[in-house]
Amino acid sequence: MHRLKISPRNNWQRTVEGLGFGFHTTDVPYWDESACYTFNLPQIEHIESVTAELWEMCVQAVQHVIDNHLFESFKIPEFIIPHIIRSWNEDVPAIYGRFDLWYDGLNEPKLIEFNADTPSSLFEASIIQWFWLKDYDEPKDQFNSLHEKLIEYWRYLKSYLYDDTLYFTCLRDTLEDFTTTAYMQDCAMQGGLNTSFIYIDDIGWDSGRKQFVDLDNQPIRNIFKLYPYEWMLNEEFGRNIVADSQNAFWIEPTWKMLMSNKAILPILWQLFPYHKNLLPAYFTRSNLRNYVKKPLLSREGANVSLVENEQLIASTDGEYGEEGFIFQELCKLPDFDGNHPVIGSWIVGQQPAGMGIRESDGLITNNTSRFVPHLII
Repeated sequence: MHRLKISPRNNWQRTVEGLGFGFHTTDVPYWDESACYTFNLPQIEHIESVTAELWEMCVQAVQHVIDNHLFESFKIPEFIIPHIIRSWNEDVPAIYGRFDLWYDGLNEPKLIEFNADTPSSLFEASIIQWFWLKDYDEPKDQFNSLHEKLIEYWRYLKSYLYDDTLYFTCLRDTLEDFTTTAYMQDCAMQGGLNTSFIYIDDIGWDSGRKQFVDLDNQPIRNIFKLYPYEWMLNEEFGRNIVADSQNAFWIEPTWKMLMSNKAILPILWQLFPYHKNLLPAYFTRSNLRNYVKKPLLSREGANVSLVENEQLIASTDGEYGEEGFIFQELCKLPDFDGNHPVIGSWIVGQQPAGMGIRESDGLITNNTSRFVPHLII
């Protein structure tokens, strides 16, 4: 694993915008092709196998939580628990998730966390870095079968859905969320599904029929949402999930709330202690002198504290933490000339499907981190 400084393509902004990537630059550059990371094939194959094993471990952890009714550790509202259990017992399929891994190319990858409900950076990992590779070095390859696997899995999911339109929804005025949602919709269309888009604030509730409805008052029976469950459940709108007479098919299913909550990290450590790809994690500080304190629920690295030798070395602000925190053994991100990468390894339809790399100047990956492409040498 190496970080190479390279020359960006001429007019690369126009090139990526032509692919529909409109949020490549905000207040700071997000897409960064002035560098790339290189891996050899054995390293990629190892990341792939670790990703598959972590997924199976997470599945076992969810079963453990449900069997032992450990929902209190996740601070999940009581009213949604029966829906979570039902979605799990009925084996409602999930599409995707992103494991964030510590990896330096030499030592074992370590799970930092699992973004299982509303993972970001999918479009740039699947499409943008692939077309970058074709321009940069056509014969080379990437760990990237995301596009093909997404289309294939949507096609597989068709038999699970109600014989009706599949709606896609996200927040209004959020270009990143809209781009990712529109990309998922496009993959579903290529998989042969009939789709429609609706902003989440346009979804209605027909109290008489007890159904979610669209702007034409037509029932919504299948819906993909890029909107966190913890936000939905704090709103009256979201509480209607359990009152829906049609039992709409939600993607992702509510059981993904368990995987997307950082309480899953101490559960994994309890079930698989000293596993080579896990970091020690607890619900209390325990005897850790070097640790990361993380909210159970948070986004973009907010409200995270890094402590080394009982001294705070880095932290971020934010509005999260009300539900509580977990404590994970500190494992400083690798340092490549002042750049600190995190491997985002994707799972699609329970199969490893590709990866993207976000790097930052500091030790906490946050909303100013850059997306840097990769290739296999």
